[in-house]
Amino acid sequence: MELPAHPAFWFGMAMCDTQSYPEQVGTCAPDSDANITPLAQHPGTAFMELQFYPPGWVKQFNSQSCDARDWCAALTIDSLSQDPVNGLNLNRTCQRQILGGLEYVNFAFLTRSGTPIGPPNPLDFNPATSGNPTRPNVFFMHPGDHIAVSMHDTAHGLQTVLVDKSNGRSGSMTASAANGFGQIQFAPTGTSCTEIASDFHPMYSTSSPQTRGPWAAHSYNIAFDEEIGHFDYCTAVDANGNCAGQEGAPGDQEPADGDDFACFPATASLLVRVTGCNGTNAPGFDGSSYQRDWPDGNTALHPTAELFSSPQTGSSFSVNYTQAALETDTPRIEAPDLGGACDRATGTGCTIVPPTDDGHPARFYPFFSITSNHRPGGCRWFIGNDVPGQTASDFGGVSQYGTLFPQEYLIFGGGGATHQVINDFHQNLTGNPCPA
Repeated sequence: MELPAHPAFWFGMAMCDTQSYPEQVGTCAPDSDANITPLAQHPGTAFMELQFYPPGWVKQFNSQSCDARDWCAALTIDSLSQDPVNGLNLNRTCQRQILGGLEYVNFAFLTRSGTPIGPPNPLDFNPATSGNPTRPNVFFMHPGDHIAVSMHDTAHGLQTVLVDKSNGRSGSMTASAANGFGQIQFAPTGTSCTEIASDFHPMYSTSSPQTRGPWAAHSYNIAFDEEIGHFDYCTAVDANGNCAGQEGAPGDQEPADGDDFACFPATASLLVRVTGCNGTNAPGFDGSSYQRDWPDGNTALHPTAELFSSPQTGSSFSVNYTQAALETDTPRIEAPDLGGACDRATGTGCTIVPPTDDGHPARFYPFFSITSNHRPGGCRWFIGNDVPGQTASDFGGVSQYGTLFPQEYLIFGGGGATHQVINDFHQNLTGNPCPA
């Protein structure tokens, strides 16, 4: 079972969205580095994630899994309905009507036909239809399958395609108005909530430190991310979905606290009968993501690693990127607004390995490794622990995430003024250590 370690991994990139932060420019030129501008004149930006969900626990849209034994994937686009220059947010009535609220989401499972199973846009999204993967058209993948992933722009929006090399099947989704994708009109006053049918296109034509999403905690554009910190065990769940017993894995349990919510009994699981919660593990980072449950070569107790190649670009997807970077956003999730002690102005109290409820460093924090280029198929990335016979380099283990990384952000309500905020630890690697 892979769920205790992570609820999803994903590939992502920045997207044009004229109704998203910072709300100052009415146009966005798709696929263009002309969008690299000062923050107060930056075109509206969203962020796309092609998310992969592991099988075996509670079914979507309540939790992460789509099936008892098979993987699924979804194309999601996050937008932030906020004007930081003038200090304005989308009106609260509209926030309550749309999927995600202030940071709203377009969501569509990849399907065999490329047609969504329900409206993806945040105003018309219905968890019982758009968010219910029990449909014949949804594209599923077996554990161990070899999947070819492509993301490319079309005349009517970004298209994501998955081809299962193990059986020849494929799934796709295009972020188009015709498929029901849409932006939410920015309306800071009143009670209006208007969906604008939209084709979503990539924002930039390259990927570099200058092609970031200006509101996101992370600094990336073309990215791979392992989402962690959204699971912890619980001995009993109350009627409101909160942990009413002890949190933590057997042998290391303690009374539940405020991060133990969105909980489900073992009977709700599709396959693996464990009781647990989807809370964020903040401020106490002692959930399963922070245990030694990651790939380490012990296949009797732990999963095998998910291997993925470096992205390639160009008209035929044959050009390697010249540089890669490793990054974690622990300063953001250790911040005082989430109950932590990280000062994001100075870096004081910010750590790569976050603290548990007891105030000690977490037992484990996953890190990236690469395989040897001499293996069949060439070099591959994976995340977890060192795997004997597979790890060729782990870039120093958890220290691979480098040093505190301040970035420039707009001051909310500051009239276009900016300040430095520390949301990440970051290290630029020398070149691309794992070319495809």
